[in-house]
Amino acid sequence: MTSAAQMPASSGSTLTLHSDPNNTKETDPLNKANGVYVTVHGHFYQPPRENPYLDAIERQPSAAPFHDWNERIHWECYRPNAFARVLNDQGEVVGIVNNYEYFSFNIGPTLMSWLERYDVEVYQRILEADAKSSDRLHGHGNAIAQVYNHIIMPLANERDKYTQIRWGKEDFRSRFGRDPEGMWLAETAVDYATLEALVAEGIRFIVLAPSQALRCRPLPTQDHPHSEWIEVGGSQIDSTRPYRCYLKPTLNTSSSPLSAIKEGSRELGVGNGDSNHSPLPTTSASLSTSPHSPPYIDIFFYDGPISRDMGFSDVVYNSSHFAGRIGSAVRGDHRLAQLISVATDGETFGHHKKGTEKTLAYAFTKEFPQQGWTVTNFAHYLSLNSPGWEVELKSVTAWSCAHGVGRWEDDCGCGGEGGVWHQKWRRPLRDSLNWLRDQLTEVYAEHGKQLFRDPWLARDEYIQVLRDRSATNVNRFLARHQTHKLTAAEQVDALRLLEMQRHALLMFTSCGWFFEEISRPEGTQILRYAARALELAGDVAGVQLEKGFVKRLGLAPSNVDQFKHGGEIYRQLVLTAQLGFKQVAAHYAITSLFTNQKPAEAHNSLPRKDAADKQPQRYHKKVYCYAANELDYQMQRMGSLTLAVGNLKLVSEITWESEHLVFAVLHLGGWDFHCGIQQFTGRRDYSQLKEKLFGALKQASAAHTILAMTQLFGEEAFSLQNLFAEERHRIMRLLSEETLTRLGQLYTQAYRDNYGVLMAFHRDEIAVPQELQVAADIALGHRCLMTLRSLEQDIADPQKSWSHILELEAIATEAKHLRCRLNIPDGKQMLEQLIARSLWQLLHDANGSFNADIQLLERLIDVGDQLNIDVSLQRSQELYFSCLQSQIAPVCITSLDNEADNHCLQLLKLGKKLAVDVSMISSQLG
Repeated sequence: MTSAAQMPASSGSTLTLHSDPNNTKETDPLNKANGVYVTVHGHFYQPPRENPYLDAIERQPSAAPFHDWNERIHWECYRPNAFARVLNDQGEVVGIVNNYEYFSFNIGPTLMSWLERYDVEVYQRILEADAKSSDRLHGHGNAIAQVYNHIIMPLANERDKYTQIRWGKEDFRSRFGRDPEGMWLAETAVDYATLEALVAEGIRFIVLAPSQALRCRPLPTQDHPHSEWIEVGGSQIDSTRPYRCYLKPTLNTSSSPLSAIKEGSRELGVGNGDSNHSPLPTTSASLSTSPHSPPYIDIFFYDGPISRDMGFSDVVYNSSHFAGRIGSAVRGDHRLAQLISVATDGETFGHHKKGTEKTLAYAFTKEFPQQGWTVTNFAHYLSLNSPGWEVELKSVTAWSCAHGVGRWEDDCGCGGEGGVWHQKWRRPLRDSLNWLRDQLTEVYAEHGKQLFRDPWLARDEYIQVLRDRSATNVNRFLARHQTHKLTAAEQVDALRLLEMQRHALLMFTSCGWFFEEISRPEGTQILRYAARALELAGDVAGVQLEKGFVKRLGLAPSNVDQFKHGGEIYRQLVLTAQLGFKQVAAHYAITSLFTNQKPAEAHNSLPRKDAADKQPQRYHKKVYCYAANELDYQMQRMGSLTLAVGNLKLVSEITWESEHLVFAVLHLGGWDFHCGIQQFTGRRDYSQLKEKLFGALKQASAAHTILAMTQLFGEEAFSLQNLFAEERHRIMRLLSEETLTRLGQLYTQAYRDNYGVLMAFHRDEIAVPQELQVAADIALGHRCLMTLRSLEQDIADPQKSWSHILELEAIATEAKHLRCRLNIPDGKQMLEQLIARSLWQLLHDANGSFNADIQLLERLIDVGDQLNIDVSLQRSQELYFSCLQSQIAPVCITSLDNEADNHCLQLLKLGKKLAVDVSMISSQLG
């Protein structure tokens, strides 16, 4: 069977914008500013949640039933917007719209990296949407860039400002294949120094809240060279037009955009390289200026009231209501063109407000065009309608704080949610991280100049490594920047330094200050980044900065008595989560008992090498961001004890540092494990260690074996609890299987023994005793899950498949009569995948048994309804709808073959079962 990952995606939107046939090239609003334009901007962003030591997000119980919050929001928002349904009055799918084709949007680079790894189909839909919008809007795609990891730009130093912009630009370019025209600022936080950096890096426009404008005026003309300023500091600015913002004279220098960075490098004694050596495309401030005018950037201000209602009211639950609110903002002053732009968190559509991606899909493709409005993006509108007004901004502002940027540095009250908790911790946290950043800057400058021709240029271009960590690309990067041919040890130090700087940027992610308490996951996460940066600095330079950092954190008071202050949060929640090579090796060792070959009984060992080989074979595995090269492995069992001994080389795929380690793990049965780790000191020592351990095991005594392990490895030992959460939970489930199977059998027996009693209670409508009802729920759920697993295994065999389906129907009937709730999430997912895979095979890989295959598929869909386990048909709808547009409809309408006609009728009947509207095609067939 074809895996879900191999199934072709339906591409593009199945509904398109209606264009006015009366428009000529001169009057077409896509070619010339004419009429009302609408832009809906979605700011899509999630805080980085990756474990800094594993480069992966670990399970987050608060996101259940999903693995983590990224995954949960993905299924509620990011994917639904890529496949947004337009429904008819019967709830059938009329069209599937890729909302990203019509959104103006930015997606945080760290979120895009997660999407690229987690759901490449949605990731590709986003890239395709930008390309299609660019085609429709004459070269102006919907996507705009974002400062890399959502830092508050006015609070960043100059060097970090530039790196954030450059990383954001390069990340965008590497994905969308073009330079960004606009850039989203985290929390729309801005000051004039930030504008200067944006202009220097060639960013043409930004989007801000109306409250951030101070005053505006018409641009001077020959007829009106001295127009009057209009005060708009109370959010009174007209948001239907773009504005030009000139940099203040004190910021406007004639020097290169890189000059401040280069000058800083010289002051620190670094930077021997030629900045023109950079392979990154360079931009010039001339993009936003001319020799006769000061530098400027163009600014759009979104409509504040509508945007606020989108996030906090019910305006986006109904497309007609939404269009009405948009229409209320249209100015009736007979201007040639105007833009109604709204902006909110992209997660509003589907996550915060369930189902509202459907509202947008209908509004984009039906409601707005019916109003005569043109759906566009900021860059396209700017190309048609250059600013005729100038604006000045307030000094330092953001869209989510009424006190400038106090939310990210002061106890300003924003984010307190009206509770009794204070935010006095914000200033000490900011000060602590600023101090650490400056200390790390000195480490980087001092040690970086020995390895890089220009350390700060190397940092700016390190984004290329973040996008591609392959050895070939990293070697290319190092060769471009190295002061000399680096040794292997120097390569490790070079990558450590760059990773130290990356984490020094990540630790300023805005979410750490956004909420009411420093010990929340967001605050803890940025402290974990700080801890990783400290560790890397110590590895490279031997500096001990942690004590000073923790002392400063002690000035950040927590609202939680358990923690008291930031220093205790660091000790309790951050230090305890640190990982090293020993933890990775222990994880590998314990999990090897469940992934390697079955152990031999007694003293018959299974070495992982041929006795005749002089060199051991290497078994390459991956443990998160570590490559594990297993050089030797032997496992033996004695009674209830299992002992595995091996040695492996671990290599970090991030910093290239490595360690050669020996491990021994003893499984005492059940959940009890004892694991020791030490450095590999030579083959002779390793051989003697194995001999002693397996000799102790022969006594069939756990005490003797553990004693031998303690003598050889020391007191430090690892257990199941030391495993990384993902594998720990998997092993816990494996260890529980036998118990659960036994319990399932007991509940099944209790259910069978009392089936007549249960029926009697239900027949007489008497409340069933809880014990009997639970037995029925579990017994039928267990039986259903086992049958689904058998069906999955036998799906290629029609006879066996029908037998399993009949069994599932019988289970559904029993469950309905006894009012059982089948709580089988694994079974639900299994059935969804079976339906989707069977549909794909029917549509794309038919094997000559069309009639039988479609009947089986229809029964599978019916079984999902009968079992009442909330089976989702969304993936199947997407597959079917794509095929309906490209294959089924053309064949059905033009076919003159009786057999083909019969197939068409059956496929259309299947469409109805999948809740897809096929009425237009059916009507054409008579």
